[in-house]
Amino acid sequence: MSGTIAEQVLNALPLPVLTVGPDGNILDANQAAESFFDASVRVMRRQQLAEILPYDSPAFTIVEEVRRRGSGVSEHRVDLSSPRHGAERRVDVFATPLGDHGAVVLLFQERTIADKMDRQLTHRGAARSLTALGAMLAHEIKNPLSGIRGAAQLLEPSLDENDRMLTRLICEETDRIVSLVERMELFGDERPVERGPVNVHGVLDHVRRLASSGFARHIRITESYDPSLPPVLGNRDELVQVCLNLVKNAAEAIGLDALDGEITLSTAFRAGVRLEIPGSRGGRVTLPIELAISDNGPGVPDDLLPHLFDPFVTTKSQGSGLGLALVAKMVGAHGGVVECDPSPRRTTFRVLLPIYSARDGRESEV
Repeated sequence: MSGTIAEQVLNALPLPVLTVGPDGNILDANQAAESFFDASVRVMRRQQLAEILPYDSPAFTIVEEVRRRGSGVSEHRVDLSSPRHGAERRVDVFATPLGDHGAVVLLFQERTIADKMDRQLTHRGAARSLTALGAMLAHEIKNPLSGIRGAAQLLEPSLDENDRMLTRLICEETDRIVSLVERMELFGDERPVERGPVNVHGVLDHVRRLASSGFARHIRITESYDPSLPPVLGNRDELVQVCLNLVKNAAEAIGLDALDGEITLSTAFRAGVRLEIPGSRGGRVTLPIELAISDNGPGVPDDLLPHLFDPFVTTKSQGSGLGLALVAKMVGAHGGVVECDPSPRRTTFRVLLPIYSARDGRESEV
């Protein structure tokens, strides 16, 4: 699609839009739809709507209702899940007639982030139990110790100028362990964490060095950063712990025997993400800063997805099931959201956070 102002405006929309002909064939699609359905507009123009949606999708009924009524129809929480596009895909569908010849315009708004945020809030109380606290503390001590041990092993053969970076790494991790132990009331303490401006790239770089010298030394770690990102409003130590947990999960999912294991760390600015976080000042909060950690492991089992951030839920024989519960707790304390985007051979965890505003130290409403 190119050329006209109308086409440029359609492609600028962040939501998928399809135009469906009277016989069910796809007439056109914008760039967001190409990404959403994982197909180019040229390919989709040769397909029927029934070829890209589940055969029993309520979207077909919506299209027929629009044609019958001659006016717009919307339906919320429509399930578009299919093996091709992943295990969970829930959208709001907005449909309207186009002209008098039976063509219909469909707009899809994905609800995955909001639904997963609701589940995190629902189950957060269980993670505050005293039993979870003891296991959580033990679980969290293991992660930084892995990085410390790996760095120390690299220092053993010799100690020269190049090794001083690893020495500083050991000191930083030791200080962070002390800070974590002092926060033993983590899951029951509702006091707000001390937050300020945090450079997310500094956080991810620190986590990458920890992983590369420890539990993920056998895995290739790549980076895809937006260098223009402003600082987020957060606590650096807790954001390090969030990202470290997610990278460690990714490394464990890939396994020790994988020859082509890869973890990708990325950042992006998502201006359109605006959610209502319970307890936030001013109602709806803008969460434009995205940190994403993806891996090419086997993926998350379908039956585990709805409970992924619940305490004691794990597929690991020796796992406590507390790592992702702590991630959800810490991200929630930052006024942010964490979500899992599963797909075949590529699982991505996204953390959405508010911007730091030097004007008043609170979330910027941009």
